[in-house]
Amino acid sequence: MINPLNQYPLWKFAIVLFVLIMGVFYALPNSFPDDPAVQVTGADAGIVVDASVLEKAKAALVAGGVELKSAEQQERAILIRLNSSEDQLKAKEIIQKAIGDDYLAALNLAATTPEWLSAIGAGPMKLGLDLRGGVHFLMEVDMEQALEQRYKAYEDEFATSLRENKLRYRMVAYEPEQKRLALSFRDSEVRTKSKEVLGDQVRDFVVTEQDDGDLFYLYLTLTELKLKEITDYAISQNVTTLRNRVNELGVAEPLVQRQGLNRIVVELPGVQDTASAKRVLGRTASLEFRMVDWENSVESALRGRLPRGSELFYFKDESKGAYLLKRSLIVKGDNVLGAQSGFDENGQPQVSIDLDGVGGKKMLRTTMKHVGDSMAVLFVENKIKLLEDGSKQKTVQKYLINVATIQSSFGNRFRITGLDSPAESSELALLLRAGALAAPMYFVEERTVGPSLGQENIDAGVTSIAVGFMLVLVFMVIYYRVFGIFANIALVGNLVVLVAVMSMIPGATLTLPGIAGIVLTVGMAVDANVLIFERIKEELARGLSPHPAISAGYDRAFSTILDANITTLIVAVILFAAGTGPVKGFAVTLSIGIMTSMFTAIMGTRALVSLVYGGRRVEKVSI
Repeated sequence: MINPLNQYPLWKFAIVLFVLIMGVFYALPNSFPDDPAVQVTGADAGIVVDASVLEKAKAALVAGGVELKSAEQQERAILIRLNSSEDQLKAKEIIQKAIGDDYLAALNLAATTPEWLSAIGAGPMKLGLDLRGGVHFLMEVDMEQALEQRYKAYEDEFATSLRENKLRYRMVAYEPEQKRLALSFRDSEVRTKSKEVLGDQVRDFVVTEQDDGDLFYLYLTLTELKLKEITDYAISQNVTTLRNRVNELGVAEPLVQRQGLNRIVVELPGVQDTASAKRVLGRTASLEFRMVDWENSVESALRGRLPRGSELFYFKDESKGAYLLKRSLIVKGDNVLGAQSGFDENGQPQVSIDLDGVGGKKMLRTTMKHVGDSMAVLFVENKIKLLEDGSKQKTVQKYLINVATIQSSFGNRFRITGLDSPAESSELALLLRAGALAAPMYFVEERTVGPSLGQENIDAGVTSIAVGFMLVLVFMVIYYRVFGIFANIALVGNLVVLVAVMSMIPGATLTLPGIAGIVLTVGMAVDANVLIFERIKEELARGLSPHPAISAGYDRAFSTILDANITTLIVAVILFAAGTGPVKGFAVTLSIGIMTSMFTAIMGTRALVSLVYGGRRVEKVSI
């Protein structure tokens, strides 16, 4: 009579086979190494990279003696694949010089996954900086600009206070060479009274007086303590903003931290669009909302007769014309709480804006007074370029995005239209959401990062894992014979499924601690099989025949295995919730490994046992 105890139902075989096949397919992309590449995009989202840029880049590489592997035109960029990391670094410099400042050449890693795998959503697992490296940016904060911005704020504040108290002054101006604020008066008594009125407002300044003929000066220089406070604020605010921008880009486990007095290190591991990252990270972009000056003639301003209190600005496409705008601001981008890109009722790109309480009140107060008048949205960006001689070239770009008539009063919520493309609206929304930089920054260094623990150490670690894995396989075969082979097949299947799951999860990144989690998973998977096999041996020793012994071994060991794995899974979840960086990486692989090992160690080996021993009479088993 055939014992039915170890005959596995067909649907369970189907589940095991389906999981293994899907595991193979989704783990397979990890066997295709990425190509070092250079990606070229526009310096801002509105610039499209066409075929002429590709030809210019290819010609420059040929002239520079760099052999390219391939080049392809993408939707808004070009991707040039190289044969080695050395060629990649050289090619990046050559291409950037050839294409000019309107375009960005950035280091990237281009996937080589076959199209048939990509078509089913399969892709390689993301590796952390400690395993594969990534892109390293060293950025320097322009503290002179940060200081100037703070002095300008004080300039407006003091001028307003003097006007409100009806104290006549000749000038309130920032002197960048001396790094001080100068207030001049025509009467010494007015100077003395102004000093008293400003009172607490100048407590962070060293105040000195000086007379020059009929003019009486107050010089205000910030104290060392206040200067340090401004520096620390600018750095911390920029670090926070950069982290927000990196998070918006979806980069897994980035590093953004301060280095020294005024520098910030940004490291982006794994595969990502580094060209977009570079373009977004360093942009000191914001918005200004101003009223249009209809009282004065634009034609007169174009001839050089600019009215006092107004400025002339063009659209990005200058053929759309120019407008005179009031110098006084309604609100700035600093007041933006949220921004979402989308489309208006005509299918044109737009950005929906949410202001904070202060900005909402200012906007409501202004729009209530100016229904029927026009308001303009001005894009403002400070750009800094580090020249070859070490000097800095600073430019300020300002252009109109939109001019619209105020139909009715509004406050915290409104929308910006008139954008050139969905890409431009998406990037503008990202910059506004992430927050404004406290001071402009420029790239001091960009390079690929090698594994932080050293490639030799990583190779030694991988070798030790492989040796340990082989020793476990050999031990299982020697000690448990045929059942040891079952365990080894399940162990290999567990690793394949684990790698597949890690590759399928968008935010998962494998780091060296993650490999430690995989090693621990291998040990736990073997441990589960050891418990089962030892239980089977005990049942055989008690005199049970093979089929009942196998069935009892799996059934009675299951509760012990389940309890052990659940307690470990709880610890892994706590580590993930409370930990950061490497701890999270360990917790992720451990959690996934626990679930995959439970499947392969129990269902996988049981299916193999059923194939070998199920459905036939067995007098003895090899265990």
